[in-house]
Amino acid sequence: MIPEDSVGIVKPQTYTFAQNEPFMLESGAMLSPVTLAYETYGELNAAASNAILICHALSGSDHAAGYHEGEEKPGWWEDCIGPGKAFDTNRFFVICSNVLGSCYGSTGPTALNPETGKPYGLRFPVITIGDMVRAQVKLIDRLGIDQLFCVAGGSMGGMQVLEWAAHHPERVKAAIPLATTGRHSPMLIALSEVGRQAIYADPKWQAGDYYDKPQKPDDGLAVARMVGHITYLSDESMQMKFGRRLQNREKYGFEFQTEFQVESYLKYNGNNFTRRFDANSYLYVTKAMDYFDLTEPTGTLAGSFVHSADIKFLVVSFTSDWLYPTYHSKDMVKALTAVGADVTFLDIESSWGHDAFLLEVDTMTQLLGSFLERLWQEENEDQRLKINGVAREQS
Repeated sequence: MIPEDSVGIVKPQTYTFAQNEPFMLESGAMLSPVTLAYETYGELNAAASNAILICHALSGSDHAAGYHEGEEKPGWWEDCIGPGKAFDTNRFFVICSNVLGSCYGSTGPTALNPETGKPYGLRFPVITIGDMVRAQVKLIDRLGIDQLFCVAGGSMGGMQVLEWAAHHPERVKAAIPLATTGRHSPMLIALSEVGRQAIYADPKWQAGDYYDKPQKPDDGLAVARMVGHITYLSDESMQMKFGRRLQNREKYGFEFQTEFQVESYLKYNGNNFTRRFDANSYLYVTKAMDYFDLTEPTGTLAGSFVHSADIKFLVVSFTSDWLYPTYHSKDMVKALTAVGADVTFLDIESSWGHDAFLLEVDTMTQLLGSFLERLWQEENEDQRLKINGVAREQS
């Protein structure tokens, strides 16, 4: 049964562009054509001024809310998108697109290469966060939206938010980067590389040409996911969820089998991930995250935000997030303050680690809802003053 506060049944959509004029990537490579999978929730108003773009994280998709026909699992941010929720679909037109390079309907290594009629595999060009966002700009143009009311997202989604603000500031009124960073640190790059090496080491990877093979590099992808999933948790949350408890046994077996609950949990998550994600897409998306660096080409974060002063920001970090610790967000706030931007910053006390932006539902609902309500009221007041000003001039 679909809850009353859900957007209900949603229909996946696609937009294809660059059929005639290739889409140039930051690497200099060309793509033609390019397809983006996306979903929308709520209605676009007559002025096309109420649109919010939601950007997903590494393994996310365009299915952010509601239910697909015949499925019981809702979208990944169902808790925050819908009637009366933080991203209130009674008020806002919410959009979420699957990023370029992913495997949920957008063009990526799993897509057919028009030159060969076979999946791209590693023939797909390496992409960047900037490429992902410029593809989103094409979609927003297609939807007839000149300026987004807000762009929001966590983790890799937050990187896209910052990319929008830094390089497409005229298209954004407000930005909500959650649990994210302006650039990957050496430690983050190292963690990404461990995951990629796990995939490379799987004999079934076949240098990326495994799509027509009976077996996929599931072992390597599962290990990559296990490593990644550890970074989404925290020491405190793992203590609470697992401690040193054994799985289905009362004492050590003195053997090299899965014995601890935390081992069983990671193994389950790793194996489950292989049923919904593609190993090559994992390589491409993590590489894009590693390349992301808003200190280039100016050498400073503030240099990238010099044209972003008119955007209102809500920057959120979490105290137990060791993947993107609070100092990453503080660096962003410092840079945005330096260029005169309107910034609200909150470092939320939480034991859930990096995943807190998805798990702290009540806190996020109140925080995001309050921020968007303030912006909505300010926008309506500005419109009222403009109308009154025109009326006075005419009289």
